[in-house]
Amino acid sequence: MKKYQIYEKMPAQINHAVSKAPTDVAEIAKDMGFEELYIYKTSNKYDFKSKLKRQFTYFKDWRSAYKSIENNSALLLQHPFRTRQLGREKYLKKLKEKKSVKIISLIHDVEELRQSLFNDYYKEEFESMLNLADVIIVHNDSMLDFFVKKGFDKNKLVNLNIFDYLRKDYQPAVPEYSENITIAGNLDVKKATYLKDLNTIQNNFILYGPNYSLHDYKNCKYHGIVPTSEMPNKLKSGWGLIWDGTRVDTCNGPTGNYLQYNNPHKLSLYLSSNLPVIIWDKAAEARFVRDNKVGITVSSLRDISDKFNNIDELKYEEYAENAKKIGEKLSSGFYTKRALEKALIDVLN
Repeated sequence: MKKYQIYEKMPAQINHAVSKAPTDVAEIAKDMGFEELYIYKTSNKYDFKSKLKRQFTYFKDWRSAYKSIENNSALLLQHPFRTRQLGREKYLKKLKEKKSVKIISLIHDVEELRQSLFNDYYKEEFESMLNLADVIIVHNDSMLDFFVKKGFDKNKLVNLNIFDYLRKDYQPAVPEYSENITIAGNLDVKKATYLKDLNTIQNNFILYGPNYSLHDYKNCKYHGIVPTSEMPNKLKSGWGLIWDGTRVDTCNGPTGNYLQYNNPHKLSLYLSSNLPVIIWDKAAEARFVRDNKVGITVSSLRDISDKFNNIDELKYEEYAENAKKIGEKLSSGFYTKRALEKALIDVLN
């Protein structure tokens, strides 16, 4: 069976966390023999001429992809597609009907669950995916249950478990014992409102990312903006935090509630650095953290100090060694390869 993948090329591929996950998936799939077929986005401008050129290019690229794909092949798509693309649905339907192509859809986000961007476009994109996909790779068991409730056949769903985080410079070094807690990501308190209350938490935090404004907080140290490719090399000690929403005593709001369904790429960043993690106990990935003994779960950030009272250097090293085992897998694309292999078996059956 011939294998292809649709890879979207943006006008300026910026090196940040938003683009790393799909780029890693594409690279892993390429190594597995999925031939890349490019769909180009010509610009981010929204004047009439730019939009016309963009849609013309989309149509031309989808038509070219259709012509390139052989009968009875497998095609990998990464969802959601963030923009309307002339020809996309037409040629995907035609691939299934005329060429008996099997479609594997790998999920990055479900906007209905995330809510912040959910609108008619994303509703249509999601429904189109459900109708076209032969197999869907979802984040975890919680997201899998959501798809089953949407009417998708459970036997055609594959659990990714965690996103990989490819690293050519991966080092199997165990981080140093520390009670410092790293937060990496967008530090805008308007988006991650819980950050404004970090000064009410007893622990010390190290923060990386844009939009930092907590300069007066004595328990917070800012280490600047670091490119995605360099970030893992900065994480040499302590813990990584996976938290979101408006409060420090629970994860709430659209972004906080989304943790109950998604695989945060931040978790992959920390574990690919062999760093033990702290995660909300109701997050979907809390189970992964507990099962693999790579960190602790808490219902509130105020509980961290009590947890730390029961973690000495020896216990920390145990968590770090387990994190290293997962980190080695993440850096080589283990979980994506496994999910794609399972998806290929499923489409053949």
